[in-house]
This record gives sequence, C-alpha cells and structure tokens, in this order.
Amino acid sequence: MPAPKKVAFLSKEYPPYVYGGAGVHVEYLAAALAKTVDVEMRCFGDQSSTDGRLTVRGYPQWDETKRGTDPRFVGAVDAFARSLAMAKDTLDADLVHCHTWYTDMGGVIAANLWGIPNVLTIHSLEPLRPWKVEQLGNGYHLSAWMERTAIEEADGIVAVSRETKADVLRLFDVDPERVHVIHNGIDLDEYRSVAGTDVLTRCGIDPSRPFLLFVGRITRQKGIIHLVNAIPEIDPSLQIVLCAGAPDTPEIAREMADGVEKAAAERPGVIWVREMLPRADIIQLYSHAAVFCCPSVYEPFGIINLEAMACNTAVVATSVGGIPEVVVPEETGLLVDPGLAPGTFDPADPAGFASDLAAAVNRLAADPALRERFGAAGRKRVEAHFSWDAIAEQTLEMYGKVLERHAARAKP
Repeated sequence: MPAPKKVAFLSKEYPPYVYGGAGVHVEYLAAALAKTVDVEMRCFGDQSSTDGRLTVRGYPQWDETKRGTDPRFVGAVDAFARSLAMAKDTLDADLVHCHTWYTDMGGVIAANLWGIPNVLTIHSLEPLRPWKVEQLGNGYHLSAWMERTAIEEADGIVAVSRETKADVLRLFDVDPERVHVIHNGIDLDEYRSVAGTDVLTRCGIDPSRPFLLFVGRITRQKGIIHLVNAIPEIDPSLQIVLCAGAPDTPEIAREMADGVEKAAAERPGVIWVREMLPRADIIQLYSHAAVFCCPSVYEPFGIINLEAMACNTAVVATSVGGIPEVVVPEETGLLVDPGLAPGTFDPADPAGFASDLAAAVNRLAADPALRERFGAAGRKRVEAHFSWDAIAEQTLEMYGKVLERHAARAKP
C-alpha cells in the first residue's frame, strides 16, 4: 500500500489561534504525523514556522471579504477566499487533508489544480447545526453548500465517531468505502491530574469545596444555557464553575449573562470565567473538579470529555453524537438524553433536560467514592484507546488506502 511522503493540512484553527476541539485535533495530529512524514500546515492567521518535518504558514483575511456586505456573511465569504488562496499556492504534497467546512473547498480546488487526492475530517456537520442561521444568516447556506460539495467530492472522509459516519451516510451522497472512523486523541503526558491550586484561587474558586466544571464556547451546540438553567436544582454544596467565552452571537451572550446573574442571585458559588484560559490552567481545573459536565446538544466526538477523563475526573455528559463512544455510562461517567432530535434545538428546556442534568450531577455530588471510581476508570480508558500516536497510525493507514484508490483511477 502506498504511503505519503508529504501531507498538506488546511485548517482554520492552529496555534496560537485555537478556540475549539477541531483546533486541538489539528495541532496534535499534525505533530504526531510529523514524526513519520512531512506535514505542511496552511491555516488562517499570520503564523510562520518550521519545526523538523512540520512547516506552518498562516493566511490572513482579505479585506475585500468584509467590504460592502452583510456582516453575517463575512465568515463564509472569508472562508471561501482563504480556501482559494491556500489551494492556488504551489503544492508539492501527495494529498491534501482539510479540517472543518472553513477549508473544505480548499481541498476541492487543490485536488483539481494539483492532481492529488482530497481528504477531509468531519468535526461537525452543517445540517445538524441549524442554529447557525442565527449567527450567519444566509451565510449558513453558503457554508452548507461548501461542506456538501467537498464531502461528496472527497477521496477520503474521516468521521471522528461511528455516529458521525452514520450521519454522513444519511445526509450525503457518498460511497461508504470512502468513509473511515478515526477517533480524536489526547496527549497523555500533558493531560493528567496535577496538584497545584493557584489557578483555582485566581479564579475565585474555594479549593476546599467541591465544584462542577464546564469548559467551552457559548454556543447553542455546547448546551451551556441548559446547564445554566439547571443550576437552581444542583446540590448547593457544589460550586459551579463555568469557563465559557467566545459567544456566537450577541443574543446568546445576553442569555448567558442573564442566566448566570439570576443563578448567582439565588445561590452562592456561581463563578463565570469569561476568558478562554491557557491549557495548563484548564488542566488544573479539570484535575480538581468533582464533576465535569458536557451538556452539548450536538457533539460529533467531544474531545473535552477525553480531557476531563485524562485528569481522573468523573463526567456527566449527553448521549449525543460520538460522546457514548468516549464516556462509558456507569463506568467513567453518567449520560443524559437531552430529548432533541438530531439537527434540532430548543433554546428553552426540552423535555426536562435541565432537571435531568441536575439529577445526574447531584448523584455524583453525593457519592465521592463513585466519583473516584469513575475518574480512575476514565484515565485507564483514555490510556488504552485514545493516544495521538495511535490516531496518527490509523490516519496514515487511511492515507495509504486513499492513495491506492487514486492511483488505480489514474491508470489508463
């Protein structure tokens, strides 16, 4: 089976500009692959570096993309423009690998210009995120068209969970043989329990009291508003720590602020950390949390659950997308059904979701021995199944299959 000598990654996110799980995935997978093959990273931003076999080049925004248009359209138009710029620059890689709809069209264009196969990783799917109309207006329909076009033309598709693969096959016209399930990974040395508590003190958290932790963006997808709605029913002995920033829209930012203000007025110990903290600070919070809560209403994988489990923390999460492939109920955590059909959302409380979240959290709050057992089992599960080196090995095997099929089609 052929193996690539060089791979080009196209990504919106790459350090220092990382705000979500896709960016974490790209950063660590590129580094793991660069142990074996040359990797050229083309990303949004002003980055420029070379480290061994990994070369990074940032692409800034073209001012014309934000001139004379509806501000809601800028994100999708900018993504198309930067994808074109990434694809048209001379490319000597054996294949191109795109991450998220922001760069998927870059793969389509590069494949046609340079005659190489195009691989993309599904970190989320636009048809299952209808709330983005609230953020992008009709720009959402452009992003959905770019994603559909790229998925249906791709030579290889990586789904980050079995559930995501099922979504791809249900929603798009693709050959099942082109879809490969490769989970996200975790750096087992970096993500582990630490003893320090200085970050807790700096954030206003009492280290002597247990706390529930949320980490993520303020977006419909992450379900943060439902967790805020659950606060009045959560055991008052728990502090509530919400590491939540980067709101998608002014509307959800106001909902978040109003909800937290109301919750804080009714009970003590509600702490909202509004800035996106450095990774080392988040690891300390994971390490000392009594419970980590992931209330997402849509999550193809949910890398934050891996991060918490790697730090020996019990998890309460939703039974959506790829999360049940990560969090084993009654072994590493508890799962809650949000009561929503795929691709729908409810800004209110669907089917008692908030109460169910609170009940699961309260069960763990009342049972320190169960929390400890779940935390230890979570660390063992992460060590056994989710190292980045293992993920890189599976990715290289997938590249070989894609290159083999591409070469067979090229023969006269």
